[in-house]
Amino acid sequence: MRIGSHVQMKAPEYIEGSVKEMLSYNANAMMLYTGAPQNTLRKAVNELHVEQAKQLLAEHGLSMNDVVVHAPYIINLGNVEKEETFRLGVDFLKKEIERVEEIGAGILVLHPGSFTKATPQAGIRRIIDGLNEVLSDGQTVRIALETMAGKGSEVGRTLEELKEIIDGVKKNELLGICLDTCHLHDSGYDVSNFDALLDDVDRIIGLDRVLAMHINDSKNVRGARKDRHENIGYGEIGFETLCDIVHNPRTEHIIKILETPYVNEKPPYKQEIENLRNRTFTDVK
Repeated sequence: MRIGSHVQMKAPEYIEGSVKEMLSYNANAMMLYTGAPQNTLRKAVNELHVEQAKQLLAEHGLSMNDVVVHAPYIINLGNVEKEETFRLGVDFLKKEIERVEEIGAGILVLHPGSFTKATPQAGIRRIIDGLNEVLSDGQTVRIALETMAGKGSEVGRTLEELKEIIDGVKKNELLGICLDTCHLHDSGYDVSNFDALLDDVDRIIGLDRVLAMHINDSKNVRGARKDRHENIGYGEIGFETLCDIVHNPRTEHIIKILETPYVNEKPPYKQEIENLRNRTFTDVK
């Protein structure tokens, strides 16, 4: 099982410190941001201790193939109303792809975008335009469009919306999806029958396009469209269902990342990962 969590990336060790945090959770995968997700401030990649991180990963039989990067939240390719917001998203996503290439990771998870006061179809067309500008020949990083909860004007609430984006992009061999259990549940999908859901994914998009998974319980009833993550086994999805999901043989090769809330200001990931691996629930609160 390739499983880990979101980890911090901060001074002075940057990505090397991220790897150390991952290892402290007995994880064998991780997800990070290359800088603060709310702004465009970024350190040069040559300051991020990349080579030290790669060496530490190698010492534990891992590599940058076990690292997922998440694009910052400020990127909104779906904004139809404000050209400056769309251009910021396109320009910064290009730079972020270059940074991920330089770091050596292969997957960049992206929230598709929000259509704000326009229509979902207009937002989808705008996202397609943006991705057609961003994706380039020779690029190795693949973008995983995340399944969204449908909060507000989010695009990506349904598999069909993600398929429409993928089908509209010229270099769509560089596109895949990231299945988020909380978001799927909150958008209305029944994740308790995960094989049936995977059948739908395969029919609509293709299982080969599932590049990453986010494993989160949900504070909300199914279909609430609120996107509030809960710790594993404390929410509406439940421990057994999440265990079934992470142990499903059809997705065993896919990196699974926990994004659950801190408990008493401390990360619960070591225990949650152990619980999921062993299918034995131990309290984290």
